[in-house]
Amino acid sequence: MKTDIHPDYHEINVVMTDGTSFKTRSTMGKPGDTLRLDIDPKSHPAWTGVQKLLDTGGQIAKFNKRFAGFGLKK
Repeated sequence: MKTDIHPDYHEINVVMTDGTSFKTRSTMGKPGDTLRLDIDPKSHPAWTGVQKLLDTGGQIAKFNKRFAGFGLKK
């Protein structure tokens, strides 16, 4: 194995959006640095099930109109 090609793997603190934190090992930053998350499993719609569609300029309506007849035939 080559020497001096691998990044430093050390312990950092991760702070979730609700303020809870945990320690993990990472190559990010320096030992003891803090990573503050903007999006995490507690706030992201993919995991919470609360999704909000923002229809800018009628794009969703336009899509639905265009593909209304597309589907499986029974």
